[in-house]
Parts: sequence; C-alpha cells; structure tokens
Amino acid sequence: MNFLERICERAKTDIKTIVLPESEDIRTIKAAAMIQERGIANVVLVGDPDAIAKLADGLDISKARIVNPTTYERFDEYVNAFYELRKAKGMTPEKATEMMKDYVYFATMMVKMGEADGMVSGAAHSTADTVRPSLQILKTKPGTSMVSAFFVMVVPDCVYGENGIFVYADSGLVENPNAEGLADIAVESSKSFAQLVEADPIVAMLSYSTYGSAKSELTEKVIAATKIAKEKAPDLLLDGELQADAALVPSVGQSKAPGSPVAGKANVLVFPDLNCGNIAYKLTQRLAKAEAYGPILQGIAKPVNDLSRGCSAEDIVGVVAITAVQAQAQ
Repeated sequence: MNFLERICERAKTDIKTIVLPESEDIRTIKAAAMIQERGIANVVLVGDPDAIAKLADGLDISKARIVNPTTYERFDEYVNAFYELRKAKGMTPEKATEMMKDYVYFATMMVKMGEADGMVSGAAHSTADTVRPSLQILKTKPGTSMVSAFFVMVVPDCVYGENGIFVYADSGLVENPNAEGLADIAVESSKSFAQLVEADPIVAMLSYSTYGSAKSELTEKVIAATKIAKEKAPDLLLDGELQADAALVPSVGQSKAPGSPVAGKANVLVFPDLNCGNIAYKLTQRLAKAEAYGPILQGIAKPVNDLSRGCSAEDIVGVVAITAVQAQAQ
C-alpha cells in the first residue's frame, strides 16, 4: 500500500466533512463523485445547485451536500460572525455581506462555524486567494506564528529518509523566513511528518554549509533557526546547519558532522528559503520520478489546503484525504 492509499484508508476510519468551494470547475465535481464513491469524506459543495447539476451531467454527486450562500438559512449568521471577526480591521456589515457571497470566504466560514472539518481550494484560485480567507477567519493555530507549506515527497527505490518518504518545507508559501520563522516551519513540519507518515521525524536544517564549513549571512540564519527550534522543541531530533548530502547519506554525515543525531538519517528537510525548497521539490519530482503531494498547509487553526491550478480530479481526491486525516488529528 503506497502513501496515498494509506492516507485514504485512514480517512475512512473516522469520516470528516470537507468543503469544496470551486463547484464551477468540473474537476471539483469529478473529485466529489470519487470521494463519495470511495467513502473518503463527506463533501460539501458551495454553489448554485442548478449550475452544479448541469456541470455534473451524469456524475453521481447525490451524496454531496450543496450549499448556495445566497439562499442559505444561516447566511445572516455567517455575515454577522464575519463582521465581528473583522470589524477592528474596518469591516462593515455591507462589505461582510458581499464577501460572504464569495464561495471561498463562505466555505472558510463553514469551517469556522463547525459545519465542515476542513476546506480544499486552489484548482481555480491562487494560493493567496485560498490562504487569505483562512488567515482572516480561522487565524493561526495556538503556539504558531505563521502559516507555511510543505510537500510530502515519495521517492521510488530510495534508501534514504523514511523508506523514500520525506517532507520538504517550506516549498510552497513562505518566501524568505527569518530565523524565528524558519524554526517555526521546522517544528510544524516535524509534527506534520509524524501525523501523515506515522513515523518519527528527523529534521535537517539545510544549508550550503555543514557545521560552519562556510560562514555568511545565509548560514548564520540557519544556525540561529536551529538554535531556536531546539529551544522550542527540545525533544525533537533536529540538527543543522547541514548540507543535503550530510543530512541524507550516512557515510557523508559521519564524515562531515560526526556525532550528529540527524546527519545521514533525515526525513524532514527544511530549506532556508522558498527558492531552495521549490526548486528542490521540482527537481526531485522530475529527476527521481517522485510523487509530490502538496502544497499542504500547516499552522492554520483548522485544516485548509491549497491545490495546484494544474491539478487533476484525482489530485483533489488525494488532498481531500490528507485534509481529512489532518482533521482527525485535531
């Protein structure tokens, strides 16, 4: 059973409700049909029932709940709740009314109000359009200073990591975190790895330097982040700064970082910035023929996940399953 099959089986053990706001996209409708057929989650589609039925055109989405914001009996309650959340930022009741007609904002409020356990969006929206409502409505999770994103990378025929499974972070959202932000990403990524992979995280803070082999502003950030992360999570197996080969290959790790509890064993790779993380995941995906699941968001108070705008219906099913498993953990 591969990684995604295990995730789907776990999702079935405690069915969660996931809301999909992009009901005007056929990929979402196809995914909803597959999710319900496989018993992965309960699905809520936000949109106009007639338009959804026309788009479905023979696809069985009969088990999905369809909610039209403008005719929903709790619409005014949602508007008032959103207004109260944002009035200190200049929100007016009139503007709140208009914003609750936006399917992504409405879906996010469904999660806030307890009518859904998580949301998946991004097939037809930018990452910013998915994340912004979540930050405004759901906020960051207690003890977390920022929202970040990671990919689960599954590399075939790989002896490194957790049988070829890794978390790459941040590979999708935070462009250039400072030392405190990088430490936060590392700690949250370790939790995400344990949650999704069900194995002990071993975290490498990556750099072009290992243990002071080079010295610059770039390496100093990683060194500082490593120190902060160790203070935040003293029981976590985490070390840095480490070059990628020292983090992954036992013989190289022993040579470059003797005595390190992480060198040669890492399964969570924390990159110093988004340039490094995004390039690395794409190279791994293409050159090693790896499966890349993400970007998966972490640090939000409730599970919300982004999709690539080039995603397939099957990709949406996978992200919904991951979101459901995240919701189970909460």
